[in-house]
Amino acid sequence: MSLTFLHTADWQLGKPYARVTDDAKRARLQAERFECLKRIAAAVSQHKAAFVLVAGDLFDSPSPLKSSVAMACEAIGQMGVPVVVIPGNHDHGGPGSLWEQPFFLQQRDQLAPNLHVLLTPQPLVLDQAVIFPGPLLRRQDNADPTAWIRSAFDEPAFPSHLPRIVLTHGSVQGFESTQDDEDEESKGLNRIDLARLPDAEIDYIALGDWHGTKQVAPKAWYSGTPEIDRFPKGANNDPGNLLVVSATRGEAPRVLQVATGRYRWNEFTHRFTADDGFDAFQSALTAHIGEWGQDSLLKLSLDGILGIETSRRLAELIEGLHARLLRLKIDDRVAIAPTSEEIRALAERQADPLVSAVAAKLIALSKGPDAETANLALRQLHTALR
Repeated sequence: MSLTFLHTADWQLGKPYARVTDDAKRARLQAERFECLKRIAAAVSQHKAAFVLVAGDLFDSPSPLKSSVAMACEAIGQMGVPVVVIPGNHDHGGPGSLWEQPFFLQQRDQLAPNLHVLLTPQPLVLDQAVIFPGPLLRRQDNADPTAWIRSAFDEPAFPSHLPRIVLTHGSVQGFESTQDDEDEESKGLNRIDLARLPDAEIDYIALGDWHGTKQVAPKAWYSGTPEIDRFPKGANNDPGNLLVVSATRGEAPRVLQVATGRYRWNEFTHRFTADDGFDAFQSALTAHIGEWGQDSLLKLSLDGILGIETSRRLAELIEGLHARLLRLKIDDRVAIAPTSEEIRALAERQADPLVSAVAAKLIALSKGPDAETANLALRQLHTALR
């Protein structure tokens, strides 16, 4: 039999966005992770999905706020089909975990009776498919969470005609997630060995942990996070989607990628070679941010040399971007080097002999080991005299 279902992962509800310093902007980002669940519910209806698979990290923490738990259960309940979840490294299972806490169980029973959290390595038989879970029962584990599946078909106790789907969370073939865009690299744990799974017995492998959408084997996909939560990491990273999967026992799955993300995490790199190129830079940056405007986060990397007046214009632009965008992460390596006109104007102020003397001294220092400090002082002097 053939069926259609949704594959999603890494919702990370309750993510703190600690590096967004503006409280209102941080609250918008946090709220959007819950708003995104409405778009998943709409996709259930649009594609007539039989169920939803969440491949780990439904929550950002093993101890989310009670409000996050309640909001998540309410949103899942409104999806109207079975929602099958495994714990990931952020919301890992194990004795005493969130998934066994009385408050979660109460909210699930009241608001989301369609929610199935799989904590044990055994098949879940639904009307339309058999799910083989590989949950993470601790944050980091040397063991392959799918190892038990290798022998699950020796004496199968489930219908042979139903599609068979592996649901797991971890890293394969070098694709792995870190906790945030600035955090340390992964420790290389939670490894999944796809090559050791019985390929002929499996019809689809739903993966979580890598935050971009990625096919890593003929039957294996990372769905990525449905709402983008970090700046791009490496090539071919495509977050902000869910996957609509059509599976039939013994046939190759058909996968449709559907965009669900709202906010845009942009990157822009520029090297200044002359002051007269600043207007072109500003126009290119505006075009890059484009229509998203205040719904954008920007990683801006700048290098090169600018004169005093143009560096002042750059500082004003950056100040405006900080105010306008949800977040501006900036790597500013632009050196300040007064133009010949600016140097002449400072050093030849006949009406201000003291200013001229100070400027001449700073200009001399700007050619030595104290160049950075001298150029900054020249900029401040230039600004004070404007």
